[in-house]
Amino acid sequence: MLAVPLIAGQVSQMLVGLADTVMIGRLGVVPLAAATFANTVLHLPLMFGIGITMAVSIRVSQARGANQPSEARGALRHGLLLGLLVGLLSVGLAYGLIPFLGVFGQEPAVTHAAGDYFVIVAFSMIPAIGSMAVKNHADAMNHPWPAFWILLGGVVLNILMNWVLIWGHWGTPALGLEGAGLATLLARTATLGGLIWWTRRSSHLSGWVPLRWWRRPDWLAVRSLVKVGLPASLQLLAEIGAFVAATILIGTMSKEALASHQVAISCAATVFMFPLGLSMALTVRMGAAYGAGDGERLRPMVVSGWFLGLGFTSITATCFLLFNGAMAGWFLTDPATREMAAMLLTVSAAFQCSDALQILSGGALRGLNDVSVPAWIAVFAYWVISLPLGWWFAFPLHGGVAGIWWGITIGLTFTAVVLGGRLWVKTTPQIAIPEGSGSSR
Repeated sequence: MLAVPLIAGQVSQMLVGLADTVMIGRLGVVPLAAATFANTVLHLPLMFGIGITMAVSIRVSQARGANQPSEARGALRHGLLLGLLVGLLSVGLAYGLIPFLGVFGQEPAVTHAAGDYFVIVAFSMIPAIGSMAVKNHADAMNHPWPAFWILLGGVVLNILMNWVLIWGHWGTPALGLEGAGLATLLARTATLGGLIWWTRRSSHLSGWVPLRWWRRPDWLAVRSLVKVGLPASLQLLAEIGAFVAATILIGTMSKEALASHQVAISCAATVFMFPLGLSMALTVRMGAAYGAGDGERLRPMVVSGWFLGLGFTSITATCFLLFNGAMAGWFLTDPATREMAAMLLTVSAAFQCSDALQILSGGALRGLNDVSVPAWIAVFAYWVISLPLGWWFAFPLHGGVAGIWWGITIGLTFTAVVLGGRLWVKTTPQIAIPEGSGSSR
């Protein structure tokens, strides 16, 4: 089953964030809040890059369905080029923001602690986005397991380097928070190197990977990738940007509120990797069926994806309701911060099923080249519904951190209903889009 390694791959990446949260959390509330703030800001360019590289998965899966190896080769090569450009822009953004970090309203101690870590992690965006381009190609070619094991190796390396560099083992200086950033950079660079090494030597991918990796770009092919990837990025940025804005609002409350938010969002995001992996599998499977002109297979794929995603998140939501206090205690020692995190885990239980449905529907629609309208639906849901309601619940109604989260819950539910309905209509057997008649609507 294609979804299994994709889910495992996404969970392995979240383990990096969980490990960082646990290990940095032992340094204290201020370093954890600083890492949360820095990673939150950098999450925007990272998600933009991941959205752009989603086009690699879409184009390669469609090329595989239509048996067009040259299209798959070009998609990977140009996807890596786009990833490099986005990564370099991320570094420039980080340097440009350093003098202005104080305008985000965080506590001075948090802003001061974040500086060097912020820049180091910005450099790691380059290999991180490149790795996603290569991984998406492997997934679309139905060979996800080698990429998974390489990504998992990167997770282990990151944890090991955290241990070495944060606390100064093996004769290295104790670098604290900056050591965690350097560990992330080294692990992501090694992961990209390993993925490229494997694709060049895999007999399964022979003929489907670039014959010459470094050559003059075909700008028409680049434009085609951007045409698909940009709306996918917009959809991701709408959701992630809302969480970034929510995190910044929470940071204006207190460093304890920000630290509790980081713990709760790390747990919720880890669970989210299951439906995210399923959605990536739906993109690949539906893209291949779309490329082959087989419209009859589309709706059964959708129903299966919804059933698996909603079933899993129903179980995890129940666990969050029953064991939120114990889970918060894994990360935090301060009683007040731990209690706040437990409350947020309870709220997160309310949106897990909606979050699963909206990401599954969005992934399936991407496989059909339906990207623009879902992107604008997401923009409306998160920026017209979620954030205004969250601000209103949190501040005028004095709901605090939980108020922000309830606003996001309402936006996710709206997105799930609208995207789910759109997907259901588009996969009606009588009107399912045949090969060659799709567009990037």
